[in-house]
Amino acid sequence: MEKNIVKLKYYNQDWYSRGKSNFVVLLWWLVQGTLFRFSLHNMYRWRNFLLRLFGAKVGKGVKVRASAKFTYPWKVSIGDYSWIGDNVKLYSLDEIIIGSNCVISQESYLCTGSHDIKDPHFGLITKPIVIKDGAWVASDVFVYPGVTIHEMAVVAARSTVIKDVPANEVHAGSPAKFVKKRFEEDELL
Repeated sequence: MEKNIVKLKYYNQDWYSRGKSNFVVLLWWLVQGTLFRFSLHNMYRWRNFLLRLFGAKVGKGVKVRASAKFTYPWKVSIGDYSWIGDNVKLYSLDEIIIGSNCVISQESYLCTGSHDIKDPHFGLITKPIVIKDGAWVASDVFVYPGVTIHEMAVVAARSTVIKDVPANEVHAGSPAKFVKKRFEEDELL
């Protein structure tokens, strides 16, 4: 008998719910690939309207670039005046909660889904991602499932975030580690 051999033919995610019907999922992918993707640069209200139409919670003054991709927008919440840059991917198998005044810079990937590497059936794992108020996820950052980036924290470009980033800290690298405080205590308002 074979032990600890990956057998993908037994992979099963029947327990997982995308949150909407197959029809709505396909309709979103069609809308995202056309009306959303080919909208003009500063048509932020239009893209916010489309996201809201498909169940995303989008605050006021939010700027989402046309090349950003949302797997399931109904599992995404974006607070007031936050920015989502070019080619950002929100792999929203689970909730992604982005606070107010946050920046998710170009090419970043927020990933709420993975697989159990010890499971021979490669079982799906999903965990939410939370980006709290005032945080900045710089260019080309990968954020693992289950991570919280706390208030006013910064993750430097090209970093890989595998654990929570405390408030007001700058983290960098792969895996991301503490570099310095973003603001001195007397600078915080």
